[in-house]
Amino acid sequence: MAEKVPFATDEQLRDLAERYGTPFHLYDEATIRRRAHALKAAFAWCGEGGFREHFAVKACPNPAIIGILADEGFGVDCATGVELMIAEGCGLAGGDIMFSSNETPDADYRAAHALGATTNLDDLTQVDHYLRACGSFAGRMSVRLNPGGTIAAATGIQGEPESSKFGMRPDQAKEALRRLAGSGVRELGVHSFLSSNSLDEGYFGRLAGLLLRFAAEVEDELGIRLGFVNLSGGVGVAYRPDQEPVDIMRVGEGVRRAFEEAGVATTGASGVRVACELGRWMLAPAGGLVTRVIGTKSTYREFLGVDACSSDLMRPMIYDAYHHVTVVGRRDEAADHTYDVVGGLCEGTDKLAHDRALPEAHEGDLLFVHDTGAHGHAMGYQYNGKLRHAEVLLREDGTSELIRRAEAPADYFATLGCTEAGRRLLGMGGAGKLVRH
Repeated sequence: MAEKVPFATDEQLRDLAERYGTPFHLYDEATIRRRAHALKAAFAWCGEGGFREHFAVKACPNPAIIGILADEGFGVDCATGVELMIAEGCGLAGGDIMFSSNETPDADYRAAHALGATTNLDDLTQVDHYLRACGSFAGRMSVRLNPGGTIAAATGIQGEPESSKFGMRPDQAKEALRRLAGSGVRELGVHSFLSSNSLDEGYFGRLAGLLLRFAAEVEDELGIRLGFVNLSGGVGVAYRPDQEPVDIMRVGEGVRRAFEEAGVATTGASGVRVACELGRWMLAPAGGLVTRVIGTKSTYREFLGVDACSSDLMRPMIYDAYHHVTVVGRRDEAADHTYDVVGGLCEGTDKLAHDRALPEAHEGDLLFVHDTGAHGHAMGYQYNGKLRHAEVLLREDGTSELIRRAEAPADYFATLGCTEAGRRLLGMGGAGKLVRH
């Protein structure tokens, strides 16, 4: 089995742990830019202006990360009003932003409208909801299609299309497009979200073919020409060392063949542009969770207790997801011990890894948990009063930057100030002592 290697050296990880304390999420600028360049190369065949990546903010909503991607020419995909605020704070607006949401508050529609975002409607009823909230439509709108059936690439995370809460039936999507076109929307597109973490390199190509066929039906039946197809996300990463990473060049080639077979260009007056919203593929391998062993336990199993927990990385708890673990400084030693790597939550499922073969580890050892750059820190929570930890960026020149400080007890208690007890906590009582500590 091939071994995953952290993007930082053992010396760097020890230095960072000493500087910032553990646990923390670490991101690698070099890896982010390398993957951005690979994605652009995979879709270079689209020509100037024929392709745009809208990074899924939900995967890693940190302005420092989004700033790197914006520097690479990428936009963003937002799902909530707060994510729109992050995009605006990063200087993004208009065509830079795709707003794809469901069960959407009017305030979020108004925020997207004010930014000139391309809003992607998830249901036919949202046509009226958007108009009620904003008074008019944006110049560029989209509909989210759920074609039903199967696309033979769905994973356990997403499921088959007909079980998904996302998107409209084809007849509903066509009716939404008819209404939008009749209201003077300048450009219309179609979007579809059918898979999560697919390692099938042909998935995007098949989806592109499906959306192009739908676009042809819309033009034939309604006389409406769609200006873009958005393939959303779904391209996966090899979390396990024995999995083969997706070749993004082959993914792009599959989409190119779909356009060629449909006789559709991506540029020019009749061109149909390509968009995608890769979050996991872009960021997961560019991030790791650095945590320290704070105790060992031997009962019916062997346990490594660490200072991180499922509030730092929820995926193993809710999906039984695999994240590879490296014991820093012990990569050359035999993986002849079997551990459950556990945190301190009052939950039996608070495990970052279970039945994991690792070198013998001891209290004080650092662990590097791989591929946490997407849906890692972003899915954190405060159960048991476990505060969310820091995010650190490793720059290309080897320097580091704190891009999100760790939460303090004052952050946890700040929202309690509306009550007398809360005000006491925020004063010189217990919370004040915790903050000073």
